[in-house]
Amino acid sequence: MKITIEQINESTREQFVELLGEIFEHSPWIAASAYAARPFVTVEALHAAMINVVRESRVETIVDLFRAHPDLGTRLAVAEYSAQEQQGAGLNQLTAEEYNQFYGLNQTYLKTFGFPFILAVRGKKKEDILAAMEARIWHTASEEAEQALLEIEKISGFRLKDLIIE
Repeated sequence: MKITIEQINESTREQFVELLGEIFEHSPWIAASAYAARPFVTVEALHAAMINVVRESRVETIVDLFRAHPDLGTRLAVAEYSAQEQQGAGLNQLTAEEYNQFYGLNQTYLKTFGFPFILAVRGKKKEDILAAMEARIWHTASEEAEQALLEIEKISGFRLKDLIIE
């Protein structure tokens, strides 16, 4: 379903959260907090307001946002947006060997940083994703937290642009 920025601006708080609550993985609180910044002139302005909510949140809240993301390549049920994005990258068609590789890297990453590996997978192939996982496992905790935020910004930007007609 496509909507306009005007419909976003005219929506009640409940409608706003219903429409935008899953833009950030299992985190409708971001949409609820961004509602007060209406009206939005563009999708980019809406996105900036939502990102501002995230960036101004407590560290614990941001880590909870990170933890709301699924493992890449998981065979467990994931949110609709994530399922479509992972499918587009071919992560729903992993061989047993590839699945084990993703699973192992996801587990190592989680133990190292305390949250799942986050990457905007749109336009990427499974090989690109594996390479990113292997490279980022060597980041410091602060580097990786900042990278995870940047990836969430990309993911949420893609989702908003897919949803809203300008």
